[in-house]
Amino acid sequence: MRVLIQRVSNASVNINGAKKSEIDNGLLIFVGIENEDTEEDIKYLCNKIINLRIFDDKNGVMNDSVMQVNGQILVISQFTLHANTRKGNRPSYIEAAKPDISIPLYEQFCKQLEAQSKIKVRTGEFGADMKVSLTNDGPVTIWIDSKAK
Repeated sequence: MRVLIQRVSNASVNINGAKKSEIDNGLLIFVGIENEDTEEDIKYLCNKIINLRIFDDKNGVMNDSVMQVNGQILVISQFTLHANTRKGNRPSYIEAAKPDISIPLYEQFCKQLEAQSKIKVRTGEFGADMKVSLTNDGPVTIWIDSKAK
């Protein structure tokens, strides 16, 4: 499982021209799932995400977590995080899990993240054509792959 985390001052997702979700200060998390992912990957990533010290403390030093700043969380499914670009110019997505595997894991990831953080997790819509807007704060962008512990 891979996540791309962005510290944002705001973010939103629109589907078919309608706003599905939006957040202010917090984390925009893109999550990609592969066939081998398990509950252990979810636990590892959720723990890592909620404890990441990437928000400024009172001294302007990145020392606080999303929970410490009362931040918000928006999670977007993104199979393209598993793009393989080694050969040719057209990415291969063969490593990304099919919906029968990825949908339950995505839903479990969101529930686990909410349970651990006590923050209402907002989402996009799995498999939808989503338009994501954001203001990256910093900019701060973190990549975590649960297979590269």
